[in-house]
Amino acid sequence: MSDVEEAGRIGFIGTGLIGAPMVERLLECGRNVTVWNRSPDKLAPLLAAGARAAASAQALAADCDIVCLCLTDTSAVHDVVFGDNGIVHVLRDDALVVDLSSIAPDVTRQMARDLEARCGAHWLDAPVSGGVPAARAGRLIVFAGGSEEDIVRAAPVFSALAQRVTHMGGHGAGQLTKSCNQQLVACNLMVMAEMLAFAQKSGVDASRLPEALAGGFADSLPLQIFGPRMAQGVHTPRLGAVGTFRKDIEQVARLAAEAGASTPVTLAALAQYREAASHPAIGADADASALIRLLQHT
Repeated sequence: MSDVEEAGRIGFIGTGLIGAPMVERLLECGRNVTVWNRSPDKLAPLLAAGARAAASAQALAADCDIVCLCLTDTSAVHDVVFGDNGIVHVLRDDALVVDLSSIAPDVTRQMARDLEARCGAHWLDAPVSGGVPAARAGRLIVFAGGSEEDIVRAAPVFSALAQRVTHMGGHGAGQLTKSCNQQLVACNLMVMAEMLAFAQKSGVDASRLPEALAGGFADSLPLQIFGPRMAQGVHTPRLGAVGTFRKDIEQVARLAAEAGASTPVTLAALAQYREAASHPAIGADADASALIRLLQHT
């Protein structure tokens, strides 16, 4: 039996910057997808592509076998699942919640326990890496936390969205791995902006640096995606918000402090992200390629 035949009814809550292309990819792969979003206007292109709209998050959860979440932060996930109108009140005991959001691992562990205790449904934390381009191409990287059996159950989702799924351990392990991922990416982006601004002020054509560094030890996917945008002052369409990276490494700083881990470089980057988020020429909603503005006029 194929993935499409076995997929059953997939619900998707949260159709923002990366959630929308995930839904589009699921539809392209023939999945049956019901969607709900706090801002209904964002659903129009997905409905035109074949998705069905649910009247509420609860209506979606009551009618789906697998419920995917792709929400802004930990509080948003908690509210959708456990709030007064949360899906916990209607989920069946054989349902599977696949949380594709990037949220706190410690809260994830607690929510997974609470969900099973209250309604018998299962939780899989499955944050992703690769950004919007990978979501569109079905080439995301998934860090999974939960049971092996639930990863197998989520195959109809993962086979459409991901090039690789790595089982990192129990609940919360996927989110902890995503924090490590974001730690590297966020610090990389900040030093990239610093490097390109340095090159510009030194008289080097910074737009040629990503090509010049390609294939060497300094190369990276973020350099090839964000480097040209930073060097050329192109900040749209947005691929990753400054405020999102700030949130992510604020979480890293908290978790590292609790674990007794030293993170001096991350803390230095965090200070820069906080400055960028409040900078009049950047702001939290700006694409990360706008970080270079922080260094160009200092």
